[in-house]
Amino acid sequence: MLLVLVPSPIGNLGDMTFRAVEALRNADVILCEDTRTSSVLLKHYQIHKPLSPYHQHNEHKIVASIVQQIKEGKKFALLTDAGTPGISDPGFLLARECVREGIKVECLPGATAFVPALVQSGIPGNRFIFEGFLPLKKGRKTLFEQLCKEERTIIFYESPHRLVKTLAEMAIYFGADRQAVVCRELTKMFEENRKGTLTELAAHYEKTPPKGEIVVVVEGCV
Repeated sequence: MLLVLVPSPIGNLGDMTFRAVEALRNADVILCEDTRTSSVLLKHYQIHKPLSPYHQHNEHKIVASIVQQIKEGKKFALLTDAGTPGISDPGFLLARECVREGIKVECLPGATAFVPALVQSGIPGNRFIFEGFLPLKKGRKTLFEQLCKEERTIIFYESPHRLVKTLAEMAIYFGADRQAVVCRELTKMFEENRKGTLTELAAHYEKTPPKGEIVVVVEGCV
């Protein structure tokens, strides 16, 4: 009995590993966060397997069924749109239930957006915390207040239309001169890594609205 979590490229299809391709080819069913997105990747690597939607809107309803099918011998692989399942993507609930039921869970190494963002940011990476996406309303202010004295590097994911607001709020809570890096469209043709103070970055992206997937790396409190 085995569930395989398969990381997918965050942009460049060439970042897929040999093991990941093999795992997908060996699966009976591939669970996909978005079957349309996954189909592009699978077609590129000539993988032809049944696909089944698995996302935040249906995972609670179908977890038990998937676990039962794994127990009956069916091989499942979970593939999210970009990066590693369970990291700001669906995957945790299924992995937890499999562990509870004595099913082996194997996560292959592979792409995760915050790792290259941190490493190439020039901000210390020996100690860091990953916060993922910030709360939209409830708990947002409380979280900023908790993090303002955090000495470790802090990493966030953010959407393009909320980036300026988030940077401006960080400047208020963390300090206008706190250094940060905005990494945009990692591994893709228009990849951008822009470093500056939180105030400078907020001003830049207010004048130049960003597009694409975004990682924000913020230095810790000194």
